Amino acid sequence: MTLLIVDGANVVGSVPDGWWRDRRGAAERLRDALASAAAEGRGVPGHSGPVERLLVVEGAARGVEPVPGVRVESAPGSGDDLIVEFAAAAAAEGRPCLVATADRELLRRVAAYGAGRVGPRGVRY
Repeated sequence: MTLLIVDGANVVGSVPDGWWRDRRGAAERLRDALASAAAEGRGVPGHSGPVERLLVVEGAARGVEPVPGVRVESAPGSGDDLIVEFAAAAAAEGRPCLVATADRELLRRVAAYGAGRVGPRGVRY
């Protein structure tokens, strides 16, 4: 099963909907949208097969709880560093991995482990 790692800060920040007033609430709305997609059996546009959804949060969004269909990990420091760790672990397991972000530097770092890319709009259901 493909691991989909969602860069919560980047995906939330991709839409100017007032997320900056309530970062945690915005991360929870993203988590819930991801969970809804999982419950409905929707995959990732442009990619076939089932996915495990992993939402990485940082800063004010730390502590967002997981829900069925979405694993949530709070980065103790940089969310990007934690995402790279998860991509590296997936590569070590021989597991396909996609990272949802528009952060070019992060994409460069995870590409070193064979991770593919999904744009923020690809996971904003």
